[in-house]
Amino acid sequence: MDTGPVLNRVLLFSDFNCPFCYALHERLHDLNLIDGCEWRGVQHAPYLPRPMKPWSGSLGAELRHEVSMVQRLAPGLPITLPPGKPNTLPAILQAVAVLRHDLRAGMEFVRLTYRAFWCNGQDISDPMVLKDIAGGQIGADDDEPNHAIAQKWETAWHATGQNGVPILLAPDGDALVGCVPVEQVRQFFASMKRS
Repeated sequence: MDTGPVLNRVLLFSDFNCPFCYALHERLHDLNLIDGCEWRGVQHAPYLPRPMKPWSGSLGAELRHEVSMVQRLAPGLPITLPPGKPNTLPAILQAVAVLRHDLRAGMEFVRLTYRAFWCNGQDISDPMVLKDIAGGQIGADDDEPNHAIAQKWETAWHATGQNGVPILLAPDGDALVGCVPVEQVRQFFASMKRS
């Protein structure tokens, strides 16, 4: 499967351990807009450990604050406070592997991975957790093409000039950054249809 952008599709730069990315991903599903997006997993915090370590003190407070902000921005979103944040490279590589094989299965893996972490607190840096989410597929970590694609996504994300995630990037270069209100998301996609 070619992993280059398809014309007229929005690139969605996102990281599994970002609650705002999870919230936007679910919002795009609810609005039936996710099929117009090409998900691109990036690591906004590549220094995080494998396996995931529990957060306490100021890191724990920061995580609680992020989750409470998302609960205000996306009322009704199923989300629980995870014990910490994991390194997401293994999950991104597994997503690349599944997406390369089957786009629909890949997008389902992405959604299930967000939920495994943000609803169930699972360590998505654990290959066995990822294998379970992917329905038995494994081996993405040591596959060179998967690494090359993940690096290409990371480079494209850095080229946006934004440091955070999520980012929706239209083919014309317009960007929508963060977990923005539903109406802003609708307007962003509607403006693409007009151009």
